[in-house]
Order: sequence, then structure tokens, then C-alpha cells
Amino acid sequence: MRKITIICILIAISLTQRINAQIVIGAPSLGFTQACASETFNTYNVTFSFSPESALSSTNQFIIELSDNTGSFSNSTIVFTSAQGVVATSPATLSFSLLNDTSGEAYKIRIKSTAPIATSSNSIAFPAYYKIQDEPFTINNLISTGAYCFGGSYLLTIDNPGFGLNDSPLQYPSLTFNWYKETSPTTSVFVATGSSLSVNQPGTYFVETNYGTCTSDSYSNRVTITEATTTSTSTISSSLGNPYCSSQGATTLSAINGNSYQWYKDGVAISAATSQMYVTNQPGTYLVTIDLGSCVTNASIDLENNGFNSSIDVAGTNVLLSGETLVATVTTDATNPEFEWYLNNTLIVNATGNSYEASQIGNYKVIVNQTTGCIASNEFLFTITEPFPDVANIPNLISPNGDGINDTWVIPQQYVSGTNTEVIIISSKGEIVLKTNDYLNNWPENQINFKDINPVYYYIITPQNNKTRKGSITVVK
Repeated sequence: MRKITIICILIAISLTQRINAQIVIGAPSLGFTQACASETFNTYNVTFSFSPESALSSTNQFIIELSDNTGSFSNSTIVFTSAQGVVATSPATLSFSLLNDTSGEAYKIRIKSTAPIATSSNSIAFPAYYKIQDEPFTINNLISTGAYCFGGSYLLTIDNPGFGLNDSPLQYPSLTFNWYKETSPTTSVFVATGSSLSVNQPGTYFVETNYGTCTSDSYSNRVTITEATTTSTSTISSSLGNPYCSSQGATTLSAINGNSYQWYKDGVAISAATSQMYVTNQPGTYLVTIDLGSCVTNASIDLENNGFNSSIDVAGTNVLLSGETLVATVTTDATNPEFEWYLNNTLIVNATGNSYEASQIGNYKVIVNQTTGCIASNEFLFTITEPFPDVANIPNLISPNGDGINDTWVIPQQYVSGTNTEVIIISSKGEIVLKTNDYLNNWPENQINFKDINPVYYYIITPQNNKTRKGSITVVK
């Protein structure tokens, strides 16, 4: 009898332990109606109750399990696991984050415990999206128009990578896309899904990244599609905008999709410019003819450079008599201009205005800098010389030895700079060593390599009256 009593007691203890080791977890209550996660926000709270608290083991962990986007837990994902024994009182609130490939309208969660093992019923369904790309992007190379031939179609595509800082959503394989056609300035209708859209109906189209009921800034520019005619035109986009800033480099001009292309600048065909894109750093009027298959259309752009305009009011070469000065003034439409004046390539300290009064002989330079907006510069050069000596005859001998006497070929004033006289000097081998209409009595500017003793050169001087003078120049050491 005593043995039977002991066995009954052990069975009773075992049954009591089994009963105490079971808990019931209630359906989780969501602290949100939809989960629209992003890089800057991705924390969501869920509250649940369980009973009895005393049944929890000290090693127990609570797990938040996320279903697939249809609400099925057959391929669920664990999005949170508590530390052992930390959650011991009911009700409890836990937080979780979405993975960056989360996308759908019917997710559910459930709660699991590990010691003892138990699983709650499912939560209500909720939309959940991780907005891995959440800013505007470009389609159609940012060209606002497109055209197709009668009976044909035009292909709109999401740019990858596209122009400038375009963050193409095609870089994120988990994303899907919805295309729309505008029905009014504020309304649109769904057309299709996919990363491209073949259009055979006129209208204005755009595409959005599919984030369901979550609001987002991941949408494209609008493109207006028309049926091409003999007089129809489309637009050309410039990667640096229009006007563009030439200091940023060349800009890329892009036309709509077609079979073949021919680009023109200011009405003249550009050789070998037969691609959809054309790279240039020159402003002007650009036109491209586009073969669409069974018809041809044109596109054009008046490309402007938003640098600035400047001018200087002095000639390239200026003569000063002793005691005279020359005031040079720059006129410019540059924004917040800065001026740098140089004499013989040395910066003139404190010369920072748009005018400078020069009194020394030498080579001058002024650099005009636009310091706001498009950062750009213009440069002007001018020279101040002493009056040319008034010699009577054209010399036939010079001695460029640096002694200051007869070092250069000095000719009468009637033939020098300012008279528009052409001066040509030819070597004995027939090579032209100087040709100018602005002779400054400065030949030879560089040292002559004497391969022959006293080499001979020949000159031809042609003034405006065409009374040509010819002769020879002997160079001696």
C-alpha cells in the first residue's frame, strides 16, 4: 500500500508540473496601422499578454515572427528575439524592425515563447514596406516628350543610372513599379507594372515605385507622348541643364528613342554625330533628326552658357609716351565679380577693381571671376610699349647678342603695329619664321640657333597700298 501511495504522489507532482509549464499567449496588438519603414525610421511596437506568468522558465525568450506579404507563416521571418528571462510580466511590449526587402499589403505577426514553447494567434493584417529608395528619379533621359509613328509605339524606361545625382530605383532589385497616365493635372489612372512601358496612345505618363498604401517620394518626371507627324517636334535634354555652366565641363544632350539620328549645330550637320546623345561644351542652337522607323521627327534646343559676358576698352597693343598713363576698364555682367590684374604675370597687389591705371611698359592681364552661381572666368590681355623708333630705312643686318644695340629688326613706323601691314620673314630654306599684321619690332624674340655662320633671312613687307618691299636680313653674332 505504501508503494502505491508513493507512485500516486509522483504522478500527481508530474501532472502538476506539466500543467504549470503551459502558457497561453494572446493575439498581438499592433501599435501602428501600417509599417512604412525607411533608412531614417524603422521601429514598430507590438503588445501582447500571456498567462500564467509563473509558467515562464528563467531561460525563456519571446520571438516576433513576420509572415510573408500574403499573411502566410510557411516562410516566416524572425524580426525580433528577446534576451533570456528579460520579459517576465504580462502584458509586454516589444519592438521590431523591417528587413529592406519588405513589400506588401497583408503582412501579419505572431508571438512565440521558447520555454515553455507556445505560439500566439496571428495579428490583424497590415501593409508593410521598406522604402529603400524614396526620392524622385528620371525616365526617358529626363526628356519631357516622346513620339511614335502611326501604328507604332514608344518605349518609356526608367533611367539607370540617369543624369546627375539621379538615384535610379533599378539599383534595388527588390523594388517593383507602377505606371500611370494623367487624366487631369491632379488625377491619373493605373496603366501597367514593370521597369518599362510601351506606349501607343498619346498622353502624359509617369511611374512610381510600388510602396502600396504608404506615401512616398519615389516617382519619376512626366513624359508627354504624341503621334509623330511631318511637322511634329520633340525636346532635347541637357545633363547640366539649360543654361549650363561650362566650368562644370561638357553637357550631354539627349534625344528621344529612335532608330537613327543626325545632329546639327546652328544649321550645320555635325560629322559623326549619329547617336542618341551628343556631348558638347559649346552653346548654340542644336537640332537632331530622329528616324522612328516609318516616320521622322525633329528635336531642338537653344543651348545657353550661363557664364557671363565681359569686355575691355583698350586695344591689344598700346603705346605710351614718357609720363603718360593708360586707364583700362572692364565691363561685365558677372554676378559678384572679382578682378585680378597682372603685369608680366605678377599679381598687382591691391588692384581689385574693374579699372586699372597703367603707367609701366609691359604685358598686362586681367582675370574676371564670377563668384556666385556658375563659377567661371574671363581673361583679357594687352601690352603697353614705348613708341616705335622712327628709322628711315629697312635694315638688312642685325646682331642679337644682348648688348642692347641692333638686337632686333627695327623697321620704319609706317610698317609696324597699327598700320595693318603684313610682315613675313623666311629662312634660307624657305621656312616661314614670322608672319604677322601686328609687327612690334621684336624679331627675333628667341635666340637663333646658328648652324651657319651669319645666316641670311628674307623679308616681304606688304602695306595696305600693296607696294611690297622685299630684301634680306643677315644675322651676325
